[in-house]
Amino acid sequence: VRCQAAEPQVITGSHDCTIRLWDLAMGRSRVTLTNHKRSVRALSLHPKLYTFASASPDNIKQWKFPNGDFIQNLSGHSAIVNALASNAGGVLVSGADNGSMFFWDWKTGYNFQRVQAAAQPGSIDSESGIFSMTFDRSGSRLLATEADKTIKIYKEDESATEETHPINWRPDIVKKKRY
Repeated sequence: VRCQAAEPQVITGSHDCTIRLWDLAMGRSRVTLTNHKRSVRALSLHPKLYTFASASPDNIKQWKFPNGDFIQNLSGHSAIVNALASNAGGVLVSGADNGSMFFWDWKTGYNFQRVQAAAQPGSIDSESGIFSMTFDRSGSRLLATEADKTIKIYKEDESATEETHPINWRPDIVKKKRY
């Protein structure tokens, strides 16, 4: 469940593969989204844009408020995604059962980085799953709770440049907007 100040104030994802946008004044859901084929496990609201993302084992989808208009699919995270986090800089992070984290550009859906979380020493590899994630207020540090009973903090590499960390940018992936 996620809450925001604007309408709809409450957004829920469910094991029945639906996302509901709730009208609190009427006491019922105003929109039910049925695009996911498997259970919805995570939701993330963009801090500045009037959009949100949802994750299930099949893929990650982006939506536009207030009516839940579909924007795009973010495909490629081939594990069971349990957690989503987004920051004001346009970064969406998905965390999965196998400890993998994928970093996506919010607007284009481009997967620009992949990280594998290391299990705590003494833990078995199956305990590297990620249960929840959030960015701190600055948007530069990512906090993740993991199956090995740890909370890990990831920070942005401030010394990274285009030369040291090249991105294989493909302009053909930028989707044309339909009007």
